[in-house]
Amino acid sequence: MKHIVKIIFLISFLTFHFAYAQLPGNRPVNVNNSEEFSYAEPKNYVIGGVTVSGAQYLESEVLITISKLIVGNYIEVPSEQTANVIKDLMSQNLFEDVQLYATDIQDETIFLEIRVQERPRLTRIDITGLSKSQTEEIKKRLNTSSGRIVNDNLLLSTKTTIEKFLREKSFLYPDITITTSKDSSQANNEIVSVKVDRNKKIKVNSVDFEGNEVFTDKQLRKFLKGVKPRAWYRVFGPGKFKEDKYEEAKEKMIAKMQDKGYRDANIILDSTYRHDNNEIGIHMDVYEGPKYFLGNIAWSGNAKFTDSVLNIILGMKKGDVYSEEKLNSKLTGPTRNSDDLAAVYQNDGYLTFNIQPVIKRIYQDTIDLEIQMSEGKQYTINNVILKGNDVTNDRVVLRSIYTKPGQKYSRELLVRSVREISQLGMFDEQKVQPAPINLNYEEGTTDIEFSVAEKPSDQVELSGGYGAGQVIGTLGLTFNNFSTSNFFKKDAWKPLPRGDGQKLSIRGQTSGKRYQSYSFSFSEPWLGGKKPIYFGLSAYISNSQQQYYNYQTQRYQGYENNPKIQMHGVTATLGKRLQWPDNYFQINSSLSYQRYYLENYGGYFIFSDGEAYNINFTQEISRNSIDAPIYPTSGSHLKLSVSLTPPYSLMNNINYSTAEQNLKFKWTEYHKWKFDSQWYTKIAGKLVLKTQAQFGYLGSYSNETGVSPFERFKLGGDGMQGFDFLQGSEIIAMRGYSNGNVIPASTGSNMQSYAVNSGSPIYAKYQIELRHPILLNDQATVFGLAFAEAGNTWNKFSEVNPFKVRRAVGVGARIFLPIFGMLGIDYGHALDPIPGIPSSQWKQNFTFSIIQNMGGF
Repeated sequence: MKHIVKIIFLISFLTFHFAYAQLPGNRPVNVNNSEEFSYAEPKNYVIGGVTVSGAQYLESEVLITISKLIVGNYIEVPSEQTANVIKDLMSQNLFEDVQLYATDIQDETIFLEIRVQERPRLTRIDITGLSKSQTEEIKKRLNTSSGRIVNDNLLLSTKTTIEKFLREKSFLYPDITITTSKDSSQANNEIVSVKVDRNKKIKVNSVDFEGNEVFTDKQLRKFLKGVKPRAWYRVFGPGKFKEDKYEEAKEKMIAKMQDKGYRDANIILDSTYRHDNNEIGIHMDVYEGPKYFLGNIAWSGNAKFTDSVLNIILGMKKGDVYSEEKLNSKLTGPTRNSDDLAAVYQNDGYLTFNIQPVIKRIYQDTIDLEIQMSEGKQYTINNVILKGNDVTNDRVVLRSIYTKPGQKYSRELLVRSVREISQLGMFDEQKVQPAPINLNYEEGTTDIEFSVAEKPSDQVELSGGYGAGQVIGTLGLTFNNFSTSNFFKKDAWKPLPRGDGQKLSIRGQTSGKRYQSYSFSFSEPWLGGKKPIYFGLSAYISNSQQQYYNYQTQRYQGYENNPKIQMHGVTATLGKRLQWPDNYFQINSSLSYQRYYLENYGGYFIFSDGEAYNINFTQEISRNSIDAPIYPTSGSHLKLSVSLTPPYSLMNNINYSTAEQNLKFKWTEYHKWKFDSQWYTKIAGKLVLKTQAQFGYLGSYSNETGVSPFERFKLGGDGMQGFDFLQGSEIIAMRGYSNGNVIPASTGSNMQSYAVNSGSPIYAKYQIELRHPILLNDQATVFGLAFAEAGNTWNKFSEVNPFKVRRAVGVGARIFLPIFGMLGIDYGHALDPIPGIPSSQWKQNFTFSIIQNMGGF
């Protein structure tokens, strides 16, 4: 009996031990995948605790929050709720694996453990197959910071970003391979390696259309601006395919079709297909729809003008082709002549004027319109506020603008004021922003606020060069915002007094004793500060003497009768802005004095010893309507001037036929006429066409004196000097030819050197130049250009043929840096030779220029 009891006790103990060993409290049990928990018989438990294991970088509290497991809440195990714990955590894309375990069960209380296996972290992304700059640009777009999770989303976004970048560069079909590798230096980290083969840039082979009946394929391709398929006349082949340009081109094509009256025109479907490894084809299925015409036009809301007057201003009538683009342009502008309806009203003070065309009826091919207007009331300018001028005094800007307190609001004058502020040269033209503010409807007043941004305007020229056996150094300083009113104020010297819009320029050039030249100029655009009266004063002095190099002493020294020339001069100018024919006109009057003293200086002038004086009066009238001084896009600049000296030969008793040259030309006499015109027209986008024509004529009062050897024109070269002090000639730039070598065809061989040295009395020059900006901001302005120009010089009027010219073509670039001015480089190719002069002398392919004076031409 005792043995039986022992056996029963042993069996009971083993049974209890086995059952106890199956409880979750003794070993963790996966609640969603175990025999202990059955979906057929789920049980409710109270959550007694939640722990997280396997998390190295993530906070356990955050993961528990995401799991929605809250201690004290009931949970059914197993159930959809337990499955959602894993689902929610996996959806974070942070883990390779997530499991939910029950670590203990005490009666109706369950303790849970979330086991996670984190995805590897990113160490870095290595990209091969691209240039350094391209790689850097892509990494800027990518988030390549270390510590990110390496998952499918990271790899996909990396590939997508690279593909998008390459598509922008016309690489439409790149091969991109992405692999990952363990980082041996850091646990659970990976390096992502991207191998890129860009393949070739894709160009457009052809563009085909379907569904077009009215418009030909050729017309539609012309409307598709920005997409250039292969054609026989495209010397450099088809254009590159860029998706953003392609989308813009489609919009432009539809706009052009609608402008022709086909307002329902649309692209039903378009697709691209691969023609070969280098090119794609484009196919478009277009819908033209019917052509519409303008029907009846009704006006509503107009009180200032009658319907008949508004119809005249609109310039569209019943029966015209219906064009929304033309209609909107005539209603709201902007139009070139500011003759749109919005301009007519807003230039008369109606600041809040609003206009909206409404289609009232469409029947067959006719559209009736009602043009609804809200005239509002006339506004008067209360205050003009200036913001952003940290250096320039308010009065310098306010005196230049055309929107004054007490005047009626005018959109045209607001635009003109922006132009005048830009012309000052002290502010970034791209950042001059006008805005009507503080509108008071009851009183009909508004304030005008001009926001400006100062830019560096002072310029420095520091250069050195070697030529003709000597080193020449140049130092020039130009202060474009000088202030004489603050000259005696100690605190204003930073380093010079500034803020009054005056210009002070000092320049010195020397090679030691052989050559020295110094010049000074000062200008005040508002003399007295109340009226736009321009005052300018300039002076120069120059000395030159010939020397030779003594090899024994290894120094330059003068000859026994050392050839010398000394020059000095002064010019004073007064100018005034005119109101007639319009307020773009300016008139300037100048009085100039120059003295030349020569000693043994033969070979350049018509005499070698003596003095020559040049006293002249110059009258100039100009009209300048260009919109910006640095990179003009519209407007013109016209200038006509005449310079006169006293007619000495008519007042003295000198016999010019027998007089010595130094006596004959001691008092220089002439009359000099010049005309210069420049026109700027925006062709498309930012592409600008500049056209220019220049003429010059130097005449004499008497046949006995002949044409003066001074003040002649020298055509060719870079034109950097503007005026040749040593030879008394005016230099006119013409690229492709060397300095002064475009001489008259009638010049004999014995006079060629004289013509090159002294210049010609008559010249004409024409220029066409296409410009496109590369960079436009306050730090620098950069634009490229292509040019064609032609010009010639003549000895007398009977020889003048304005169509018989020397021609040149080329390309170039301009860089404007506020501290240095305009820097230029051009490559010109001369097409016509200069007879009697070797090509090595008259050709000059590269020309460089530094232009510091940005006012005027």
